[in-house]
Amino acid sequence: MDQKAKNLDQKPRRGRPANRPVGIDGTAVKSSDSDTGVRSLNRALSLLEDVAAHPQGAALGDLAHRADLAPSTAHRLLKSLESRRFVTQDAERGLWFTGVQAFITGTGFLRNRDVVAIARPHMHRAMEESGESVNLAILEGLETIYLSQVESRQMMRALAPPGGRAPLHASGVGKALLSGLSAQAAQQRIQNLTFKQYSDKTIRNASALAADIDQARARGYAIDDEEHAVGLRCLAAPIYNEFGEPVAAISISGPLARIEDKQLPSLGRLIRGIANDITAALGGESPKESLI
Repeated sequence: MDQKAKNLDQKPRRGRPANRPVGIDGTAVKSSDSDTGVRSLNRALSLLEDVAAHPQGAALGDLAHRADLAPSTAHRLLKSLESRRFVTQDAERGLWFTGVQAFITGTGFLRNRDVVAIARPHMHRAMEESGESVNLAILEGLETIYLSQVESRQMMRALAPPGGRAPLHASGVGKALLSGLSAQAAQQRIQNLTFKQYSDKTIRNASALAADIDQARARGYAIDDEEHAVGLRCLAAPIYNEFGEPVAAISISGPLARIEDKQLPSLGRLIRGIANDITAALGGESPKESLI
């Protein structure tokens, strides 16, 4: 071996330093590539959200199209998520589904929300006394997210699966949560809403919604009268924490054929009482009159 070859042979081998970060797709991330790594993470999380939004399964091509990604890039990111069990693939049908790790991660949120565990027995009581489905939801930005449901035993019943979303202006839980806020805080959210129309009865503007919220605040419960779905009625009341802040809302939902006009006052009192019981169990208290 000549001297030049020996010197080359003695040079340290180049390789990836052990402490160099690795991107979501498994590739090494250089210090100058930090933005790329963040972009890959955001893309992977977007794909995960899209998969979760399609419980019947999502095809690779559709996922890539909605994420504005090349199918090869989407597939690489999905495989990385699959390796961590956040998604899973039905190879026979070529569809992607939410994986068990996504559920495990999500339950970490619920474990920190004692309201779910505390509310469940009260929700069962509300279902037994009303005969209708009972839902628990929280405020998330300009929407509500359902955390839990106790289904009615009736053949025809309202369904609101956990993780589902509902608009603030066209749902009982949404309006109940707004009514639990101070008038100023509620108005700030109302002004930022987009008033999508779901039926002929959907509230169409901020002033009409503010008036409806004032009525809900005064009586202690909100009403969705076919505003989100034709033929469906919902009555909901807010649940408060120790600071008098609304942390959730509980609702009774059912078809118009069973929830008639004459039943609204009694069902309203029922759901308001149930909400007060959950508030007390949480160690919370309703806000003072000064918030109205």
